[in-house]
Parts: sequence; C-alpha cells; structure tokens
Amino acid sequence: MASYESEDRQGAGRRKLARYAVPVAVVGVAAATIGLVPALADSGDPDLPKITAQELIEKIAKSDTERLSGTIKIHTDLGLPSLGGVASGLTGGNGGSGDKGSASADPREKLTELATGTHTLRVAADGENRQKLSILDDASEYSVIHNGADVWAYDSGSDQAYHAKTEQTAGDDRAKKQSPDVPATPKQLTDEILKASADTTSFTVDGTAQVAGRDAYRLQIKPKQSGSTVGAITVSVDAKTGTPLKFTLTPAGGGAAVVDAGFTKVDFAKPSASTFDFKPSQGTKVTEADDLPRRDHPGRTGRAPSAADLDGLNVIGEGWTTVAELKLPGDAAGAAGLASGNAPSGMPAEAQGFLNSLGDKVSGKFGSGTVYSTRLVNVLITEDGKVYAGAVTKSALVKAADAG
Repeated sequence: MASYESEDRQGAGRRKLARYAVPVAVVGVAAATIGLVPALADSGDPDLPKITAQELIEKIAKSDTERLSGTIKIHTDLGLPSLGGVASGLTGGNGGSGDKGSASADPREKLTELATGTHTLRVAADGENRQKLSILDDASEYSVIHNGADVWAYDSGSDQAYHAKTEQTAGDDRAKKQSPDVPATPKQLTDEILKASADTTSFTVDGTAQVAGRDAYRLQIKPKQSGSTVGAITVSVDAKTGTPLKFTLTPAGGGAAVVDAGFTKVDFAKPSASTFDFKPSQGTKVTEADDLPRRDHPGRTGRAPSAADLDGLNVIGEGWTTVAELKLPGDAAGAAGLASGNAPSGMPAEAQGFLNSLGDKVSGKFGSGTVYSTRLVNVLITEDGKVYAGAVTKSALVKAADAG
C-alpha cells in the first residue's frame, strides 16, 4: 500500500529522524502502532519451497503490490495507559471522536490513538493516487481518504471533516503534500525496519505460517547489538506476492508483543473506484488544512510536534542502539519540571499523572534528569532541557547522554 509522503520540510525532518527512529518507527511519536491478531486463521504451517533470508528480503523489496483491500487488527502495548484523553492533554488538543467542540478531524491528532490498545483498520489501495484507511470503533468510524489531488479525513463520531490538497501551486513554500505518515500496514512497518537494518541485524527464515488464509514465510529480524530494547521482529511474508501480511515486535525484556499487526482479511483485486469517493454531507463541519495554525510553537497551537520541529537533532551511536539528542521545545521552567520528574504546571491532571508515573531520576556526567520509560522506548530529559530518546535500555541512554 503506498504511503502518504511529504515533500516539504517535514519530509526532510523525517529523513533526519530515520537513523535513530526506524527501529521504533513502528511507534513513532505516536507512533507507530499496529495490532494483535488472535483471530487470524492458523491452519498449520504450510509446506513451501525452501528460501533463504536474503531471498526473502529480496522478495519483499521486489513486491509491487499496489492494489489491495482488507482488514487489519492492531494491538500496541507500550505499557502506557490509554492515550485517548492523555494525548489531548499532552498536545493541547481539544477532544476527540464524539466531541463536537474538537478542533478538526486532522489525521495528525486522531492517529495518535493507535499508540495504545486494540484497533481494527480497514485499508484499500489502488496505486499511488488512491488510498483509504479507516479506524473502526464500536459506534463510529474515522477515515482518511487520498483520491487524486485531495486528502479527506472524516470522523463520524463528531461529524467533522478535514481537507487538504496534495498538490500546491508552484513556488508555494508550504507543504506540497499534507497527509498522515504513520505506518499503518505490515508493509509500511517492514519497509521502515529494512531501511535501517544494515550490518547491525540478524535475519533468519523462521518457518512458515498461514495469515488471512494465505501461505506465508516468516522472516525473523533480531538486533546484533546489546543495549537495545527490541528483542525480535517477525514478519509474515505472502509467499506469492512478497507482501508483508503480519508484523510482530517483541521486547528484549520478554512478555507480550509491543506491536503486533496483521491482516485478518486481504484481497489483491482492484478495489471499486467508489471506495475512494467522499463528499461531506450538509451540516458536516469541514476544516481546511490551510486554515489550521502553523506548528511554529509545538504544544501551543493545539497540535502535536512534528519531525520538522526537531531542528536541533543530533544522533548518537548507530543501528538499534542509536539515540536522538535534541533541545526540548518550550520554556526553561517546563523543562526543569520534567527533568525533576514533575509535569509542568497548568497541564491537565490526567496528563500530569501519566508523566509522573513514568519518571525515574538518574544522574551522570551529563548532570541529572528523569528517564520516562515504556516497554520499548526510553526518554531522558535533563535539567538543562536536553532530551535523549531511543529504543535502548536506561543504562544505554545514560551512557549516550554522557557521551553527548
């Protein structure tokens, strides 16, 4: 499935982030994102021709699947509470589905919900210019539709829509494409991991499986380096098309998968053209992307920070143990509060409790600060307002901060 890509400053920021973020791109700021699939039909391991890990990787790289439709189950377990309300508190948002007073149906706010819990997605793609992703809830549906020059997002719970043009006029210094870039299919997740693997990774073929009624090979990906919080990634690859059908990331500390994404149904036939049609009904509140505030001051515009906001980014190390170093946006008082393990004053109580529950005081050559931990990603905030983040252990994070 083709991903929505930005060609502006955000695109450059994402490329800058790739060196450290790819091993955890599956969680992103949000994150990345994908689901537990206990309902997948598993009728035993199919008997397939032998294949080497290199041949399987080449099969994925050569996969030219541009047309498909299906249902994906998503479960993400970072050890965090539900981010439905917390995310709004952290980013300054104004509510979510079902909230008529929320700012818009902007995908960059809604898709943060994929960072925790279990979700069902319906996806469809017909080449580079037509894609659709829908998040299905019990009583509502949220969809992002890319059809030619238009990107629409619609939240049925709040009856709000978001609209952006993918093509801007020549010379326009704003984004030429305004669309979400959260990895939301096994294919997108696998591509991100393979881009950054290089010599720091071990690849093996771990047998076969059947996913969504299709025969598949299992590619197992493991870091060679110590200090990473990633234990292993297993990708089930369609034996016929080379399309990744399931993606599972397990932590080095053991336990349930942190990210587990897979198709429960998949069809490689061309979707109906009507799948990508959208027209807001009378009474729907429509927000144009050009009317939303710029993200010059993350956290103050009601928007989550983006890669383009990370101008001071420095990368320490390489491979799975790379750590990002950057300056914390915001005032010094807020940085000092976070470094002391306390949420800034004025933050909603739910968000304050969320941050305080994660904090762990540490010190080293860099000074002192607080490490905020999940099952996969650790973030160190120092008293002088620097941030160190990566899919590494606390000790590896402190070591990187000392080196930085």
